[in-house]
Amino acid sequence: MNANHHETSGPSRTQQITLRGPAELADALPFMLGFHPTDSVVLVALHGERGRFGGRVRLGIPSSPREWASTADHLAECLVEGGARSGARPDGIVVFLCQDPAPGETGRHVMERLRPFSQRLRTACGALDIPVYEVLCISDGLYFSYCCPDARCCPPDGTPLALSGTTVTAATATYAGVQVRGTLRDMEARLKPAGGPEEEKQRAALDTAAASIVPRVLEGPEDRGRVEVREETLRLAREILRRFTNPKPLKSPKIPKASNPPANTANTASAASPVNAASTADLPGMTFPGRALADMRDGDAADDALITPEEAATLILGLQDRVTRDRAAEWMEGWEGTAALRLWRVLARRCVTPYQEHAAAPLTLVGWTAWSTGDEPTARVALGLALDADPEYVFAQLLHQACNEGLDPESLRSCLRSERDSRAAAEQIAPASSRRVRMRASRRQGTRPALGRAGRQTGTRDRRAAAGVRPGGPAADRPGNGSPRHGGQRGSRSGR
Repeated sequence: MNANHHETSGPSRTQQITLRGPAELADALPFMLGFHPTDSVVLVALHGERGRFGGRVRLGIPSSPREWASTADHLAECLVEGGARSGARPDGIVVFLCQDPAPGETGRHVMERLRPFSQRLRTACGALDIPVYEVLCISDGLYFSYCCPDARCCPPDGTPLALSGTTVTAATATYAGVQVRGTLRDMEARLKPAGGPEEEKQRAALDTAAASIVPRVLEGPEDRGRVEVREETLRLAREILRRFTNPKPLKSPKIPKASNPPANTANTASAASPVNAASTADLPGMTFPGRALADMRDGDAADDALITPEEAATLILGLQDRVTRDRAAEWMEGWEGTAALRLWRVLARRCVTPYQEHAAAPLTLVGWTAWSTGDEPTARVALGLALDADPEYVFAQLLHQACNEGLDPESLRSCLRSERDSRAAAEQIAPASSRRVRMRASRRQGTRPALGRAGRQTGTRDRRAAAGVRPGGPAADRPGNGSPRHGGQRGSRSGR
């Protein structure tokens, strides 16, 4: 993620542990966030005399030092305002600067280069009357303290981080069910195209799908083309969801087998989907060693192997319609949620150049499904990438804010369930109404010729009544029935 948006979270509800000193603070950071932050500045709020951890805010470190002052002010204000909204203004702050060395750099070089940024963060928090108790730089497997002057505990050349899964913090977090889902870079890579020869095939499939689908949506009579594309998209998506539950190799030669991952899916691991959770539950300290990373790559490659470039292109273009995307968001629980999360990840990886902006829809669905199933770190990463793809994507903005403010996704789940149930009820009423009209028409055809005049009068009334019956049911032409509107469209992407 870049410096255009940040992510926050409220106080943790997991088991409490006591941390003593910079070493344990550095070790606890990935367990607080759910992943190892890379190229990130993290501020953590402290409350009370004992320094209980509260909200935290994370942002990518701006590449230009000219942005450091405004970034520091923004982060400090966000953390304090977030605490004030929840009724717990921070009593102190701990700051982490995490960045890997550039070629030719060492961890100490990174620490010295970021020292002005650390100082600006301290003054920004001080301006809000909140002290900064510690600022740590984590780089190249070492941690450095900007605040501790004692070289015996915080030497200027840095102190090695503890091995993953070997500390009390790791053991306690694992016992409490806290998962660390690889590094931030790993999690983002799993949702991005990685290039390679398969990318050109996917680009060609997207070009072909756009040439076919966009004219149907924009140039068809009224909304018929849009509705037809919507139903075709959802029908294909449902078929692929079932395909994930009972995988069978595709006959298409364009998709390699799972044992030989294509270049565009050789992504490093991140958060396990519910399907993959069992394979990672026994990892020490909930980290991802080499074998687990390979397993996650193989899992992504297997998912990619179940979807052809043409199918992926059809779904990506179809999901640009707001109503279609909202209908797809209803797959959020049980086996549907598990399979949908995998499908949306595949589609996000297939949004190759120049279709990067189209990734906002599948990435937002990744974020929503992950949040709905309790995986908030993955949700924040996916929603951040969605806003990178399209900063004006309203659904991603709303979900990102709700997730960061610690809201319960059940309220949105309830709304989606109600929409789905109302639509199902309307679809059941419509066929029954059509059958009654057909039955009346059949009886009239069987009447005697002597009743011709009365029949014509009755037929006129029946025709007027039948004219009001629409395929979508009695309320098919009313607002709120799921029919698309002309307003808010932009090109082939309808609404947000």
